[in-house]
Amino acid sequence: MNHSMLFAAAALLAAAPAAAQMPKGDAAAGEKVFNQCKACHVTTKGVNRVGPSLHAVVGRKSGSITGYKYSAANQKSNVTWDEATLFKYLEAPMKFMPGTKMAFAGLKKPEDRANVIAYLKTQNK
Repeated sequence: MNHSMLFAAAALLAAAPAAAQMPKGDAAAGEKVFNQCKACHVTTKGVNRVGPSLHAVVGRKSGSITGYKYSAANQKSNVTWDEATLFKYLEAPMKFMPGTKMAFAGLKKPEDRANVIAYLKTQNK
């Protein structure tokens, strides 16, 4: 086996556990978990609070809501909020993105994170 094949095999093996860690989410359960987020966020398009609107956040670039004052860390991160990235971010926002304004400690249970993401996906319309 040559080096490039070994590298490809190692990359596949390294990626497999990360994908397996995200359980399938339930949007109805996620709506209940989202109650923890409502002090700072809403899913209404164009409505920002302490945090930006989370309407259509899944698939959106970080720092892209016009009129919301993001942290420099968020503006410069060049993150796309896909499911995998949100899953990591929601576990520990300040660890994922040092300098973020989001002071929430995070959702420690993988199923809570997956459920919130499933709920947020329903808010993309």
